[in-house]
Amino acid sequence: MAQGREHARVGHVMAPDPDAPMCSAKGCRAAAVWVLAWNNPKLHTPERRKTWLACEEHREYLSKFLGVRGFLKDVVKLEDWETPGTGPSAG
Repeated sequence: MAQGREHARVGHVMAPDPDAPMCSAKGCRAAAVWVLAWNNPKLHTPERRKTWLACEEHREYLSKFLGVRGFLKDVVKLEDWETPGTGPSAG
């Protein structure tokens, strides 16, 4: 392996494109499949949603991390995710 070159490989999973959404788990470079919508009620208004992305392997781990803290609000497939205020019922 060439020195200084980073590969987008974790196990047998390759991110298809360096600009494609990637998993938010520390050190993971796999393609994101899930959106985990969350907020910290001590810092955010109830309607605010922050997001983490997760690959198949890390979805459960990241969901539990947020869930134990009471932060997790929703888990949605990336392909089905709509940013709040952009869907057909917005406006």
